Amino acid sequence: MEAAAGVVPAARHIGAASAAGVCAGLSYGIALILAPMRRQIRCALLSVLLLVLAGGCASRLPAPAVEDRRAVSEKGQEVMLYALGLIDTGYRFGGKNPEAGLDCSGMVSYIYHRAAGLRVTGSASDIARQGRPVDRSRLQPGDLVFFNTRNAPFSHVGIFIGDDRFVHAPSGNGRVRIDQLSARYYAQRFEAARTYFLD
Repeated sequence: MEAAAGVVPAARHIGAASAAGVCAGLSYGIALILAPMRRQIRCALLSVLLLVLAGGCASRLPAPAVEDRRAVSEKGQEVMLYALGLIDTGYRFGGKNPEAGLDCSGMVSYIYHRAAGLRVTGSASDIARQGRPVDRSRLQPGDLVFFNTRNAPFSHVGIFIGDDRFVHAPSGNGRVRIDQLSARYYAQRFEAARTYFLD
């Protein structure tokens, strides 16, 4: 009985070891079977990830900047400098020269003739008709800006000098001065811009 009793624990030990070996073998076999599948799954996931990243990058790339600025004209620069030299010149309705005084169209005519050799004559509306339309965002020094200041189209004109500013001869304070296009009074009355210079 003692011998038989000793055999049973040994058999149990051998059976347990054998079961553990079978489990280990099964695990190894399953691992061998799944290994290639894991590689395929990893490749598939990697492909999907790359497609998502590529799509995200493509949608976020900024569009190439389009340069839409006009070249600064040499004559336009001369006009701007000449206009700055007339700051504080007295205003006179119908005035055509600094000695007698200038109104807005007289100032433009005088400066364009002296600084650029261009004949620009008539009222502000006449000057607007003779010029070439230019978008406000593409203004360059020397271009002309027009306003409706007397409840009449193109009733006032000034010379753009850059940085949102223009020189003009308003009747209000009786002097040639600089103002900003974005100033409320002029922003509300701005009508159009014209250029007499080639791009």
